[in-house]
Amino acid sequence: MSTAEVQKSFDNILSCRNLLKASVDNATALALALDKTGPRIAELDKKLALLEVAVRPGGSKNCTFAAVRDHIGLALGPAVAVLKILDSIHELEKSLLSDSGPDSDIFSYISTIRQFEEGIKFLTGNCNLAIQWLQGVAQFLEGNSIADERYISNVKRSVSILEELQATEEQAHQNGKLLSGAFDKLEISFKQILTESSAPVDLTDSSPSKVDLPGPILKKLQAIVEKLNGSDRIKNCISIFVKVRSLNARKSREALDLDYLKKTIKEHDDVPDTESCIHEWSKHMEFIVKYVLENEHRVCKEVFGSFASGIWTGCFEKIAVESGILWFLWFGMSIAESKKCPTKLLHLLNIFSVLEDLRMDFNKLFGGEYCNEIKNMTRDLVTKVVNGASEIFWELPLQVELERRSSPPSDGGIPSLVSFVTDYCNQLLDNNSRPTLTQVLRIYQGWKHEKYEEGLVTNQIYSIVREIAVNLDAWSKAYKQRALSYIFMMNNHCHFNSLKGTKLGDLMGDSWLNANGNYKEYYSALYLRETWGKILALLSQDNLVSSTISDSPKKRLMTFNKAFDDMYKKQLNWVIIDENLRDKMHKLVVQTMVPAYTSYLQKYSLVVEQSDVFYTVQSLENMLSALFKPKQLKYTSSSTIGSYFTGKQRNAVIDQFRFTLTAMKSYELYVFMNT
Repeated sequence: MSTAEVQKSFDNILSCRNLLKASVDNATALALALDKTGPRIAELDKKLALLEVAVRPGGSKNCTFAAVRDHIGLALGPAVAVLKILDSIHELEKSLLSDSGPDSDIFSYISTIRQFEEGIKFLTGNCNLAIQWLQGVAQFLEGNSIADERYISNVKRSVSILEELQATEEQAHQNGKLLSGAFDKLEISFKQILTESSAPVDLTDSSPSKVDLPGPILKKLQAIVEKLNGSDRIKNCISIFVKVRSLNARKSREALDLDYLKKTIKEHDDVPDTESCIHEWSKHMEFIVKYVLENEHRVCKEVFGSFASGIWTGCFEKIAVESGILWFLWFGMSIAESKKCPTKLLHLLNIFSVLEDLRMDFNKLFGGEYCNEIKNMTRDLVTKVVNGASEIFWELPLQVELERRSSPPSDGGIPSLVSFVTDYCNQLLDNNSRPTLTQVLRIYQGWKHEKYEEGLVTNQIYSIVREIAVNLDAWSKAYKQRALSYIFMMNNHCHFNSLKGTKLGDLMGDSWLNANGNYKEYYSALYLRETWGKILALLSQDNLVSSTISDSPKKRLMTFNKAFDDMYKKQLNWVIIDENLRDKMHKLVVQTMVPAYTSYLQKYSLVVEQSDVFYTVQSLENMLSALFKPKQLKYTSSSTIGSYFTGKQRNAVIDQFRFTLTAMKSYELYVFMNT
């Protein structure tokens, strides 16, 4: 064994020795103390026996101080707790009744209300318990002779005080006077905070931004809402919220100029500039939905989102109605329910385009179980727009056909119908309208459980143009003067030829455009032959009807001048609309007449004097150059197409969808060959 191990063993033995010695000393001291305590306990036992005999009255019930002590001890705990809670409640009352209210610190004020409610609840329970125990003490004392009347009276008075306190506090809690006042202050603070943090959206801003509630403000509102909801005061809170935010939405709406909405809804079919109104409506509709209602939807969810969804969605529904969204839907409904006319189709397509752009927003804002009035009106509006636009589109060829009974322009110009229809078709085919029209027709066909056929729009445009061609042929035959019918056809074929580069021209194709150019040249030649060619022949001896040896060049010239004068007067009101064509026809007429007239005068050495009726070469040229100039362009964008379509007419026009471009061209060729 090493030295270290020996030393360690020795130290352990020494420690055990010291521990044993200390134990023996303690045991000795304890024994001495017990010896001294025994006599003392015996002496106390004797004294207690003597005391018991002294206090026990003769013939009375057994009663001990231990029993009295137990009853009083049990009653003392609840009574002391009542006093402490009562002191705390008095302090909380001072805070709740202070003039500062919750303005200084919402969260502390709510905490004070919560402590007050808990104190009232605790006080009520402990009052009952203290009263029960004190009543038990009083009964116990009355049943034992150890207690005198003074003690019993004090206990009963304490019971009476606690009962009065209990009744007063319960009544105050039941009526909710103090708490009601505190909740009223919370509601006032809720309204004040919400009002100060609400601001209308500014439309003048090029890019209106979201109006979010600051985080600290939102937490305050949420805390108030949560406390009022737990106290059955949420209805008042909702009412305040809807009132404040509805006013905010109305202010955003009132910043817009919405007179056109009221006017359109009221006057229905008598709105002078519907297209401009729809343009304003589209901007305002987007503003109200994407910015005003989007903000209100988000704020409703942020403030009341911790509760059932019905609470915040119900709030939003009321705010949405106050924002005026129904006015915008009524505007669209007024357009959809107005009288049928071709321009209405373009209006309906614009309305559908706006609704389609906002479809996702509508689904997000109004897709829940609430907002039923808005959802139903939106659904009805979409239905009316799709049905109305489709019906008008199907009936367009028939409406063109119905105009065949009208009279052509007296000046040989372009009928307003022709100008309108070509402009109208170009609008239907532009990059904005055509996709929308196609989508509307797809929806319409789907509702009828019919398959949408590609090329439907194209074929319908072909049908419209074909009906125009048939109308032109019928109108040209209505002129009593053949030359004027040639001017008429020349104008209209020139108009069609000028559509090159437009949507309609691209659809119809180069062959159609070139054919119209050829028809224009053809009718120009017919016009020259029918008019100035015949008059020019009067200067030729061979062409005189009653030529005799006495016919002199001067008499032939007089006959020519009379015929020229008559022809000129007839054509004074004839027009050639296209400026280039008009200049070209001037040159052709002048080139046809002036050189031959000049040659005739020179051939016979005729001198034209002021007193004669003969025209000078210059005056003749000036007169011819003044022809065909319109006093006022009579073709405008206004429609002459009928406003009302019947069901029978619609069925008839459906059968005309089958006409193709080839068939239409074949028909025009037939007309040309037989003219």
